[in-house]
Amino acid sequence: MTKADIVNSISQKTGIDKTTALTVVEAFMASVKESLADGENVYLRGFGSFILKKRAEKTARNISKNTTIIIPEHNIPAFKPAKTFVADIK
Repeated sequence: MTKADIVNSISQKTGIDKTTALTVVEAFMASVKESLADGENVYLRGFGSFILKKRAEKTARNISKNTTIIIPEHNIPAFKPAKTFVADIK
């Protein structure tokens, strides 16, 4: 399902026009991105959580140059579905 499919579905279910639905979807995505960039998790009860996972510093190898590089500690975004969400999917 694409963003356009989501916008069409919201538009049909709620009766609002597609441009308004697109604005709402994009505003939601921007809010989630901003919160994660600020280090805050986003919790949506009954749906799931957008969280930041911390990846530890690690040593990697560049095989072509036969050198060792250090990849610094960094955060990655992740989604953890709620238990009710998982139960509905099964």
